[in-house]
Amino acid sequence: MEKIAKDVGDIQSRLLDHRPVISAEIRFFVREFEEKRGLRESRLLENLNKTVQEANKQMLPTNLEEISQKLSDISKRLEAANHMAERVQQREVEAQQNTQMEANMDKLKEDWAEFLKEQQRLKEEVDEEHAKAVGELSIRFNEKKKDLAQFSV
Repeated sequence: MEKIAKDVGDIQSRLLDHRPVISAEIRFFVREFEEKRGLRESRLLENLNKTVQEANKQMLPTNLEEISQKLSDISKRLEAANHMAERVQQREVEAQQNTQMEANMDKLKEDWAEFLKEQQRLKEEVDEEHAKAVGELSIRFNEKKKDLAQFSV
């Protein structure tokens, strides 16, 4: 049982304890960066930092007015471009509405034509019924006339 516990402890330390591996990697990195390169990168970064600071000291006060003017010009251009984009978008929406309105008008015209055809058909049916009714009434009226003529004679 002791051997199993020891083996489990060894496995656990190998799997979960990363300190030896990490410390070896840190030592390798420090040796690579500091010893082999001789602090070249840090000197280069310091020189670059000095150059940037000098450039900022010299150029910043003189260019503030130019930068401000350019930013105001850019702002005006952006506003004009935004206005133009809004107008284009509005025209596109109007065009879509016009095509939709035209489609609706075409549908309404078709519906109107169908309605007129239906009304014409109904009118013809009513005219036929009226003609039949008139014919029947004429026949009855003529019969009544004949009957009346017989009684009067």
